[in-house]
Amino acid sequence: MSTAGKYALVTGSSRGIGRGIAIKLAGKGARVAVHYYQNEDAAKVTLSKVRECGSDGFLVQADVCRHEDVGRMFGRVKAEFGKLDIFVHNARPDLPGFYTGPMNITLEQWDTALNSQAKAFLVGAREASQLMRDGGRIIGITYAPGGRFGSWQPWVAMGSAKAAMESLCRYFAVALARRRITVNAISPGWIEDSVLNTLPKEAQQKIRDWHEGGWIPMGHLGTPADIGNAVALLCSDEASWITGQTLAVDGGASLMETVMPLDMQQAVPRAAEVA
Repeated sequence: MSTAGKYALVTGSSRGIGRGIAIKLAGKGARVAVHYYQNEDAAKVTLSKVRECGSDGFLVQADVCRHEDVGRMFGRVKAEFGKLDIFVHNARPDLPGFYTGPMNITLEQWDTALNSQAKAFLVGAREASQLMRDGGRIIGITYAPGGRFGSWQPWVAMGSAKAAMESLCRYFAVALARRRITVNAISPGWIEDSVLNTLPKEAQQKIRDWHEGGWIPMGHLGTPADIGNAVALLCSDEASWITGQTLAVDGGASLMETVMPLDMQQAVPRAAEVA
């Protein structure tokens, strides 16, 4: 499943999940444009890790909340690479920019979330498709539960924005299918070195204890490398017939029911144990 000779742009790849994706693609032979917004030093670390994989790339700065910046970012990709095979939209603003419940959220916070996801993906997918050869890959990093449930109240803007991006994936999948460009979304579960690490320490530990106590069937949180593996899978030739889908990469967390006690869900019938 090599991506040797391919050209990729991964937004928000200065750290966390985006860095994990960039490193995985580079390890499989792709050259990677490493995007960042403010943390250039972190982006340089990512680029150095890309080069340690035997690949290469360059840094590009942009505020994905501004469609003008997104267009400029792709202009830089065109100037450096001349073409594009893989576009991964992963960037999101920091929590203070949008993290407020529905009764108190400002319109500015709402716009920050929607602009960084739905609008940035709309503009990015169109720009990417113009640079892409037939058979390209477009992937959005989402969080599907945020669009289905309403219990994580301060996530209202980002949950709505991610849901809009998932919908856009389906529309673009149809629009670009004749060119064999696939468009999919990946929905990570709780991942180390991600939004989790921006929460207060007490909240981080509660989430780890809760999930590792059984709400993730595999018993542990994921890593950026796990999401990188999923992206590499969707970028492979073997995944050319998969498009318009949202893939949960969460260790099985999305399989668990909230309406039944955990110990009943995890209980394995004795007959199954013996078998």
